[in-house]
Parts: sequence; C-alpha cells; structure tokens
Amino acid sequence: MKSPVPPNSPSTPDYDLETWRKRIPIIASGGLIPMNNCSQAPQTDVTRAAAERYLDSWNRDGMDWDEWISEVGLAKREFATLINAAPEDIAVFSSVSEATSAVASALNFNGPRNRVVVSEAEFPTVGHIWLAQESRGASIVWARVTEGEIEPVAYLEGIDERTAIVSACHGYYLNGYVQDIEAIAARAHSHGALLFADAYQTLGAIPVDVQALGVDFLASGNLKFLMGIPGIAFLYVKREVAQRLHPTVTGWFGRADPLAFEVKQLDWSATASRFDSGTPPVMNAYVARAGMEILNGIGVTKIRAWHEVLAQQLIDGGRERGLTLHGTNDATRKTVSTAFAVDDSHGIENKMRARGIIASARGAVIRLAPHFYSTLEDCDRALDSLAEAVRSA
Repeated sequence: MKSPVPPNSPSTPDYDLETWRKRIPIIASGGLIPMNNCSQAPQTDVTRAAAERYLDSWNRDGMDWDEWISEVGLAKREFATLINAAPEDIAVFSSVSEATSAVASALNFNGPRNRVVVSEAEFPTVGHIWLAQESRGASIVWARVTEGEIEPVAYLEGIDERTAIVSACHGYYLNGYVQDIEAIAARAHSHGALLFADAYQTLGAIPVDVQALGVDFLASGNLKFLMGIPGIAFLYVKREVAQRLHPTVTGWFGRADPLAFEVKQLDWSATASRFDSGTPPVMNAYVARAGMEILNGIGVTKIRAWHEVLAQQLIDGGRERGLTLHGTNDATRKTVSTAFAVDDSHGIENKMRARGIIASARGAVIRLAPHFYSTLEDCDRALDSLAEAVRSA
C-alpha cells in the first residue's frame, strides 16, 4: 500500500538521497531495508573505510599510539561540532552506562542535597545507575510518563532545594517522544540542581545545541543515528561544572598528564577529560568520527526536515493500515522513530526481517526508525510488512 505524501511536504530531501543510498551496502545490494536506527545504524562505505584505516595502521606499524590517540581527539572534536561545544568539553567512554556512572560518582549524596529526579522515560541502564546511588545516600524521585509522553510539569513536584541532579533523556527510547530539555534544565537550575541528558535517541536525528538547551551533561553513544558502532560514547560536561567535580569512576586518562605515570598522585585534567578513564576505544573512535562526519556534512537541520516527512508517513500510514500508534501523533514533537503496539514484538521483528525489513522490538512495541537515507517507499514497505506480520500473528 502506498500512503499519500502529507500536504505541503517534499517528496525528497534537500540533499542527494540516491547517492547516499548507493554508499550503504545493505541498501545498494537490495538485500534489506534498515528501519532500525533507534537500535543500530547500517554500515556505510566511509565507516567501513575508517575501520580498515585503523586495521591497516595496526597491521603496518604494529603500534602507533600517537596517531591512535590523535584520532580519539578528532572524534571528540567531531562530536563537539555536532552539539555546539568545544572539544575540551568532551570526554570519551565505551558506553553511555559508563558515562552516566562517571557523572554519578562525582556527586556527593551525603548532605541535604541528595535527591535525584529521574524520568520514567529513561533507558533502563540510566535508571539503574541512579538507583544504585541509593547505597551512597541518594533519594530517587520519578517523573511520570503519561500515555507515552512526558511534559516538564511532571518534574515540578520532584525538583526542589534537595535536588542534586535531574536525569531527563532528550528522546524517549520507546517511541521517540522528545522532552523539552530547555524547560526542564531551567527548572533544575532555578533550584541549584544539575541537569543530565541522555541524547542517544536524538543526536543525528534532531539538531542539538548544548548552549541553548542549558544542560550540564549530555551523553550519547554512536551506534544509532550517528552511524557508528557499539563500544564508544561521548559526554559533554559544562566547563564550570567539570572544574568542580572529581569522579571516582576514573583512570589514567583522567589525569592532568596521563604520560607522567604517577601512581601515587591523583591530579585532575583541567578539562572534561578529567571524566575520561582508561585506555580509550581507539578503533571505535575511527568509525565514530567517520559516522559523525556524514551527519555534520549533510547538516542535521536538513536531516530533521526529511525525518518529519518520514515520521508523518509512518504515522498516517500506520493509521490507514489499522496499526496502533504508541505515543504522540505529532511528528514535530518526536524523533523519526515511530512505535506501534503489538503482541510478541520479538516475533514480529523476526517475521519482518524474513520479509526484508529490519525493525526494532522493544517490550510491547515494534519501532520503525528510518534515517537520512530512507525513502517514502521504504516507509510504506515497512508498514505493509508490519501489518502483514500482525495479521499473521
């Protein structure tokens, strides 16, 4: 079934869509249609070349740590460009779990300011890390999700003078709903609290400006809309905040001079790299940098404009096929990720893959998450496959 394009919507994006489709092997081969960017991006020619560049260096030189650590710095710089920050305000980790743990370890929950306000929309790993701080004196308060959405008002009762930090994901992993982080950050700061944002589901899909949002911390990994792989994540730390915190989740790369090798001296880098820990994920940094260069090269604003068209196609097309949408039907208030309620989401995911569509199961929903390379036809084929899988179930 072919869904009509919403009125006044473009039928193609403001960049060379067809050229990019040819540079993604899984699409160019005609094998599968990736609609799972909320879980894992497909490989491109440039990300594969980046991985091979590291492997060639390792094979040719045996060891070139100067070059490899330089590549990590370049990846930090690319991430900084993506969020309107300076490279020295970026730390690198192997996962958002590790980044969140480092932030939590830098906070003191022994005094009167021991409250952590956490949204129910957080990806479980983030919620688990804050819950783990209860043994250190933290008191956890939850901001409620209502019908797949969460508004700033949900934080009103929880944020007060007892609050140390507010943890509010930028995008809800389950259905793509985007929180008003700027308003939540303003509320937190009005009571002297910090704001931590997990932007894993939004970076690369929505323009993000940490200066405009007013966040103190912003974390994201690279395997989703940033077109990278697992095993690497970045953390932005506001400069004045970084300079007063000392994470106990640390390592030699968090020191003022890692190459001093002073085992008895715990000094701190003057920048956000004080949040770095052990040896960074070098090969992953090669791929991460290449993926982020794609997004910065196209322009996330252009990508977002096309995403809204794709999201509306999924919302309207799902309704036409009798599917049950999870969350908002307003494409401007969500990412391109669009969720539909199903029974046995994992089984539905497998049936769709057998039909040539890669979707993403999460609990009671199946998620369709196209990206800058996706077409309206891709969305229609994915919806047809989902509707067939639901009927056959």
